[in-house]
Amino acid sequence: MTSFPIQPGSASSRVDADATDSPASPGRRGFVTRTALAGAAALALPAWSFAKAPATPGAHARDWAWLQGNWDVRHRRLKERLAGSQDWQDFAGKSACWATLDGLGTIDDNLVELPGDPYRGLGIRAYDRDSGRWSIWWLDARNPTHIDPPVRGGFMGDGGEFVGHDTLRGKPIVMRFRWHDIHGRQPWWEQAFSPDGGASWETNWRNYFTRTAARPSPLDKLADAPRDFDFLVGDWQVSHRRLRQRLVGSQDWDEFGGTLRNWPVLGGYGNVGDNVFEFPTGTVRGVGLRSYDAKNKQWLSWWLDGRTPTAIAPPVRGGFDAQGLGTFIGDDSLDGKPIRTRVLWSRITARSARWEQACSNDGGANWETNWISDFVRKI
Repeated sequence: MTSFPIQPGSASSRVDADATDSPASPGRRGFVTRTALAGAAALALPAWSFAKAPATPGAHARDWAWLQGNWDVRHRRLKERLAGSQDWQDFAGKSACWATLDGLGTIDDNLVELPGDPYRGLGIRAYDRDSGRWSIWWLDARNPTHIDPPVRGGFMGDGGEFVGHDTLRGKPIVMRFRWHDIHGRQPWWEQAFSPDGGASWETNWRNYFTRTAARPSPLDKLADAPRDFDFLVGDWQVSHRRLRQRLVGSQDWDEFGGTLRNWPVLGGYGNVGDNVFEFPTGTVRGVGLRSYDAKNKQWLSWWLDGRTPTAIAPPVRGGFDAQGLGTFIGDDSLDGKPIRTRVLWSRITARSARWEQACSNDGGANWETNWISDFVRKI
């Protein structure tokens, strides 16, 4: 389980498992596709990088199979970006990639040995069935309270292209990621920025990957990494009890099972959980990711729902007290109204733990518990 599970009806696009969304009208879908294709042309990008792919999500579960495992990485990076620089740095790195969301997501953990400033970073990917595109986010452990805006796109043949928007030195830019030779012996990645809406591009980073293991294993932990979530690493069977409706006085609960696989990332300054929920209406998957803010001595916990994979929910923040109780609180919305969400970790032993979620619509004066999950470690 994660620190922020599925939250029905919130502004962050989490939806109730029992809800049924009406499909978009053909007119709207056509408008979206035409607009996307026009945008691709304006950015001088191939149309397939924006066009809707065929609705075959099962096939896309293997889009990143070639990247799963552990890698040595050779980096070549432009020192100054969009400044006319020709000064490149060459350095080493490591990467480990895991599948999540039954193949429709991945997590890759990275050690970037930048000269004078080595750091860790986390890539988060998820496939959206509706648009037929992948979203890719980046969390830099040097700024652990922020996840970068995503790039979006897909693969064709031995390559892939992903495009998004960000800012550099306060000015808007377009970002482009490209993967090359993904089925070859040394796949490679490059990043480029455009300051003029895609009329011109400057490549500023290339990575060349050499496989070291077919199955992923965590990268080395840092000696000073916090140990708060060490108890959660591994495989778990989970018993869930969830309130059907929230903040309306309901007493109707659903009970169902699930699983969690959790592993450390960011040198121990983060961890990831791949979750399966066996809801009464069917199987739901989600990914929880956490990063530690050493400056404020606080954990941040985000949630990515496999049903709404184009958005990562706002985090809850907090930590553990001397008695081992973990408390994490964040702002959210329910039915268009602001609420607060609280997560508690308790009853932690080597083989078990409890997680609880509660919501408040009065600023935290009163809390209604709406989800309880009991964890038992798999043998």
